[in-house]
Amino acid sequence: MRRLHSVVQVLLGTTIAAGGVIAIAPAAQAITIPVACSENALVAAVTLANSTPTADTLVLAGGCTYGMTTGHGGAANALPVITTPIEMVGPATVTNASLLGLGLFRIAEVGPSGTLTLTTGVAFTRGNVLGDGGGILNRGAVTLTGSTLTGNTASGNGGGLANADTPSGTAPAATLTNSPLSGNLTLLGNGGAVYNGLRGTLTVTGVSGSPLFITNNRAGRGGGISAVRSTATTLTQTAVTGNHAFLLGTAGGVYRQGGTMTTTDSPITANTPNNCVGSAPAVPNCTG
Repeated sequence: MRRLHSVVQVLLGTTIAAGGVIAIAPAAQAITIPVACSENALVAAVTLANSTPTADTLVLAGGCTYGMTTGHGGAANALPVITTPIEMVGPATVTNASLLGLGLFRIAEVGPSGTLTLTTGVAFTRGNVLGDGGGILNRGAVTLTGSTLTGNTASGNGGGLANADTPSGTAPAATLTNSPLSGNLTLLGNGGAVYNGLRGTLTVTGVSGSPLFITNNRAGRGGGISAVRSTATTLTQTAVTGNHAFLLGTAGGVYRQGGTMTTTDSPITANTPNNCVGSAPAVPNCTG
């Protein structure tokens, strides 16, 4: 009863007094939740989806900008921490809408048991956090398909997305397909767009003739991507270009420290102060 009652609240974006009698499906059954265009409705939808271990789909209001004014998953997260499989379907934008965008919270954190999937034009923007993962901090699994991370900032690693360093337990995995990353920033850390940390797995894929672009991101090291002691980083049909590293002599495009890395039809060009210099082992198919 409480689960469907909450679904109605999310759909309408209002609070409904208890006492109505509504027939419901079993609590463990996955559901699709239409989410009204408001901060409170989105927070309620994520909370509802987290309430059972089954996968749930949140259908965001088409064209809506969900302006997040404060943290709802602890002070550092705009959304409640994702602890179950949740898919968000756009097109829609979730953004830091605090005063002047200075609120210190990322858009989402995915816990070890969580899965976050963004499809059909979902954009996470202007996350701004003291720590890792300005847009998304991932300790579980993240999948982006036809979605974007833009204009996010972290003081630590991963301006757009960080696969958290994970010495044991669940190893974070991120899969990006046709999902460009641009304008993300970390001043001191690794990975302006993406940081793939200890034991993490990162797979980035574009389309032949129309590559996925990772561009105009900035970091202390690895303006585009940093993979540090990660299990695997795979780039296919991905162009890493026009990114910048602040530390002199370090990789502006892709930085690698250990781990397995594969690049296929993925040009790494026009990054400053260089493309991949300083990586050990070297980044495959990267010069300069």
